[in-house]
Amino acid sequence: MLPHNICLTLQVIIPPEGYLKAVRDLCSKYNILMIADEIQSGLARSGRLLACDWEEVRPDVVILGKALGGGVLPVSAVLADKDVMLCIQAGEHGSTFGGNPLASAVAIASLDVIRDEGLAERSAQMGEQLRHQLIKIQRQFPHFIKEVRGKGLFNAVELNSKSLLPVTAYDICMKLKERGILAKPTHDSIIRLTPPLSMSLEELQEGSNALHDVLVHDLPKMQKEKPARVSHATSNVCDRCGRDLYGSS
Repeated sequence: MLPHNICLTLQVIIPPEGYLKAVRDLCSKYNILMIADEIQSGLARSGRLLACDWEEVRPDVVILGKALGGGVLPVSAVLADKDVMLCIQAGEHGSTFGGNPLASAVAIASLDVIRDEGLAERSAQMGEQLRHQLIKIQRQFPHFIKEVRGKGLFNAVELNSKSLLPVTAYDICMKLKERGILAKPTHDSIIRLTPPLSMSLEELQEGSNALHDVLVHDLPKMQKEKPARVSHATSNVCDRCGRDLYGSS
């Protein structure tokens, strides 16, 4: 299993080409289970049904959730061959919400929609468009935007913390919300952008325009008006989103 996978997913860290294949080879060589946590990256989000599909890697275990419920019901799943699954004997594992027939029906319907509407292919195409728009903004504001990265509609904009001070990614996301765009801040400097797979090109452009407008109109005001932040050692800033937990943002 990849170390710190949740943290890397939150930051949309893209492994170098060949990394997953190398992990697969090592796991096979030393008889270690390769577990792919695809709760966030799976089900067409990255432009493939599973992110592992980018390198045609077949893990021993796949974990799914979030999109599996189609936004209707919370449901998750663990997938593996019987050689793995049958190692668990009756009574060794329990689940409070396991065997939910309604959630199972919703999950099947969600998978049908992803397949029938070609959402993985759409995610790949729309993701290219989104990164093209974001890179244009990066070129206009190279001192504020450090990097644009992603696969499919799973993307991140990494900001330059020193240039933004005392503003954080959380503050930028709050201004995006005021302009009608919801985005997820991660740590102080990363904005995660994961728009719906059904989003139109016009809506995609609207979101990019909102980020542009925040950097042009809102950021200079925030930098002037927001008090300087104290160091992390003595502050109450959330390590994951950059929000001041007790003070004003």
